[in-house]
Amino acid sequence: MSETTGTDTGSGTGTGAVRTAAVIGTGTIGLGWIALFAAAGLAVRVHSRRPDAERHVRAALGRYAATLPDGPRDPEELAARLRFEPDLARAVEGADAVQENAPEDLALKRDLFARAGAAAGPRALLLSSTSTLSPDDLGAATADPSRLLVAHPFNPPHIVPLVEVVAGERTDPAAVDDAVAFYRGLGKTPVVLRRTVPGFVANRLQSALLRESVHLVREGVVTVAELDGIVTASIGPRWAAVGPFRAFHLGGGPGGLRHWFQHLGVGLERGWAGLGAPPVDEATVGTVIAQADEAFGDRSYEELAADRDAVQNAVIAAVALARATPPDPAEGRAHGAAAGDADGAATDGPAGTVRIGAVPRSA
Repeated sequence: MSETTGTDTGSGTGTGAVRTAAVIGTGTIGLGWIALFAAAGLAVRVHSRRPDAERHVRAALGRYAATLPDGPRDPEELAARLRFEPDLARAVEGADAVQENAPEDLALKRDLFARAGAAAGPRALLLSSTSTLSPDDLGAATADPSRLLVAHPFNPPHIVPLVEVVAGERTDPAAVDDAVAFYRGLGKTPVVLRRTVPGFVANRLQSALLRESVHLVREGVVTVAELDGIVTASIGPRWAAVGPFRAFHLGGGPGGLRHWFQHLGVGLERGWAGLGAPPVDEATVGTVIAQADEAFGDRSYEELAADRDAVQNAVIAAVALARATPPDPAEGRAHGAAAGDADGAATDGPAGTVRIGAVPRSA
C-alpha cells in the first residue's frame, strides 16, 4: 500500500474549522464518509487494516462518486484528495476531525481512540460511527475524551442526511457544537440526542419495525417481497414527508394529536400487546433468507445498492424542492375543508425552509 496519494491541503468549503479529516476503516460506512469528505473539498487521510486499502477505496469511489447527493463527481478528482496512511498516528496527526468506522468491537475501538487521541491535536474532533457503543465506553482509555463523541450516520452516509450526535459525560459542549457545524457544512442533518440510549434513536425505530416485519413473514401473513412493497407504498413516502408524530397529529384532523389519542388511540395498548416478538432461530431466519433470495437474490449487491441510492437521492431532492416551493393557499383551504382524513403534509415555517431529511440544497 502506498503511503500517500494526492495532497493534504483541503479547502473544506462550509465545514467550519475542519479542513483535514482522517477516516479510520474502509468498510461500507467508511467508504461513504471518504467520498463525502473528498467531495466537500477536504483533505482526507485514510487508515485501514486492509493490505489492499488503496485499491479497494479507489475501486469503490467509482460507485460512490456517481451517487453523491449534489450530483455525480469524477472519481479521480475525489481520489486526488486522499492520502493513505498505514500508520494510525501519522493518519490523525494534524487532522481537524477523525471519523472512526471500525467493527463493533469495544476493545478495538477503545484502543484506536486511545492512540488517535494521543497523536491528534488537542482541538481535533474524535468521532465514532458506532451504532451501539456509548461515547463514555469508547473513551475510557483516552487520556482526554473531551473532544470524543458518537456521530452515528444512517447507511449510506454519503446520501442519507441523518447523523445522530451523542456526547459523553466528559465531552466538552464546544466539541458538540463543532461537530454539528461540521456535519451541517457537509449537507447533513445532525441531531444531538439529549441522553445516551442503546442503539440511539433511528436504529431503535428501524429495529421495532424489523421485529414486526419478521413476525408477519414468519406467521405467513405476507412474504418478504410483499412486506417491502407495503412499506414503500405507504409509510415510506409518508415518513419522507412527515415523521410519525406529525402524521398522527394530521390523522386527528383539526383536533390534532389530542383528538387522535382520545378517539382513535384508545385501543393502542391492546394493539401493542398483540405485536410479535419472533425468535431469531434457525427456522425463522431460514424462512426470511429464502424469501429474500427469491425476491431479489438474482441481482448483485452493486445493482441493488445503485437502485436504492438513485431512488433515495430522488426522494430527498423531491422533498427539498417541495419544501422550498411556496404552497398554493387555495390548496391549503381545500385540504382544510376535507380535514376528516388529513394525512397530507404541510410546509413548516417560511417558504424555502426544509424541516426534514436534509438541509436546503439545490435540487
